[in-house]
Amino acid sequence: MDLGKLERKLEEELKKANIVLDEDVWSFLENYDGPFSEALKQNAEISKKTGLPLCQDTGIVEFFVLMGKNFRIDPIELEKILKRSVKTVYTTEPFRYSVVADPIFDRRNTLSNSPPVIHFLTTNGESEIRFLIKGGGSENLSALFMMNPTADEEEVMNEIVNHLRKNGANSCPPLHVGVGVGGTSEKAMILSKLALTKKFDERNLDERYAKMEIELAKRMNELGIGYQGLGHGITVYSVHVEYSPTHIATLPVAVSVNCYLCRKGRLILD
Repeated sequence: MDLGKLERKLEEELKKANIVLDEDVWSFLENYDGPFSEALKQNAEISKKTGLPLCQDTGIVEFFVLMGKNFRIDPIELEKILKRSVKTVYTTEPFRYSVVADPIFDRRNTLSNSPPVIHFLTTNGESEIRFLIKGGGSENLSALFMMNPTADEEEVMNEIVNHLRKNGANSCPPLHVGVGVGGTSEKAMILSKLALTKKFDERNLDERYAKMEIELAKRMNELGIGYQGLGHGITVYSVHVEYSPTHIATLPVAVSVNCYLCRKGRLILD
């Protein structure tokens, strides 16, 4: 694989995600006629024409490298490319630097929006790179619930919906909601983020989880939070659930969300 070409493509996709509204999102927005509907549509048009970001919070970049059977890139070299692509894009485009080097003490800005968060994961499918651009508001809605292992489907869904009921308006809805179930605590969180890289109309291959995704979206939209938390229109675009085997004494349930822009990208590795 031409790594130079890959790096240039990554830069293009990162830039595009910040200035071009996701097609899935536009299909909902163009049918929304509630408060600030015209302003939201104009914002998307202006960003696309001028190259200015869709939102002043241009986020922290989170990569998911899915390594399939045909994966042939040195992970150390790929990590360097991912870090370099973020630094290049954010220092050459009018995007805000939102990353601080130390989280507690001096919180000094890195002045490059780097480093990104990078996950290397194995898969039986295609080798690819997916990424999310996570704004602070959506990231702050992340949650982990270590539930009783005897909890049933209804209890799990109630916990998730109640979290959205209490906090959903704070994250610039409508939201894309990712749920990770099982594994260990950190595995569940990663799964909930990975779920956000899916297209809205994708469904879990396990019919039980697919049904759960549809039911969760229905209940969340019945909350009536609406666009920008103003009570009009949908509250969530879609819900995706990813699951993993877990310990007999545990039931980790993680929730992550993307704000209404749903900035993400996907690059298949030949």
